[in-house]
Amino acid sequence: MPSELLFSKFHVLGNDYLVVDPTRTAFEPTPPLIKALCDRRLGIGSDGILFGPLEVPDHPGTFGLRIFNPDGTEAETSGDGLRIFARYLFEAGHAQGSACRIRTLVGISEAKLLAPDGSLVQVDMGVPSFKAGDIPFTGISSQLEVLETPLFLPTGPVTITALNLGNPHCVIFPGEVSPANACRLGPKIERHPEFPERVNVLLVEVVDRRRIRIEIWERGAGYTPASGSSCAAAAACKRLGLVEDRVSVQMPGGTLDIEFAPEGHIFMSGPVQPVFQGHMLPGWAPNLS
Repeated sequence: MPSELLFSKFHVLGNDYLVVDPTRTAFEPTPPLIKALCDRRLGIGSDGILFGPLEVPDHPGTFGLRIFNPDGTEAETSGDGLRIFARYLFEAGHAQGSACRIRTLVGISEAKLLAPDGSLVQVDMGVPSFKAGDIPFTGISSQLEVLETPLFLPTGPVTITALNLGNPHCVIFPGEVSPANACRLGPKIERHPEFPERVNVLLVEVVDRRRIRIEIWERGAGYTPASGSSCAAAAACKRLGLVEDRVSVQMPGGTLDIEFAPEGHIFMSGPVQPVFQGHMLPGWAPNLS
């Protein structure tokens, strides 16, 4: 039976995560327990779990992080999750100063507090790859870039640009960028057989060369009002020559700022808001063994 569990809850523009700190509470992140915690009726409710800090023996001073989707699957990385976790590390006293390094399944990311109170955080999201083999996308040769490529759905073809930015993303410019269209196209594209590891789906409208507007269908989470996947949407627009080096990404939950560095790295800056801290009582998931 699950024991008492301590947690902290944060959100970024409505995308909410629970932080479970293994240095302060016992927890084994199994898929059934992840799903139970994220359930908005029977659990706390969240778009995912941030489990850390964990030891990184080969990189002293780096904080290990595992990220879980609400369906119980483990995510390679998350821009919003990294920003939340960075703020947690400083508030909990794990990190000092204004910068820290966080290791996820895809490697080490640098995070920086842009405001002393942690309300604004910047994360280096790395360098995107548009190669089919890196995404992965099986619709074309693995060495080719997935740029304005047709993807065939039961309802007809759509034109996609796909990339890997820690995890797989698919960007489309459908004309109608709306929650309804994200919920209509998102599930079909997320589980399309040519994306063997599934994919985040981003519907994009280019407002001008410094602003884009997006709707998001997140792999393993569904429709979400905001996400660090905004970096991938901006990266696709940049690769296609549609935007400048600094871009504001407008989502239903709010706006994130993206900057493209000369060496190819993408820096994402945005707010982080604490919600509450709490504990689940012993036996909080009595139907689980």
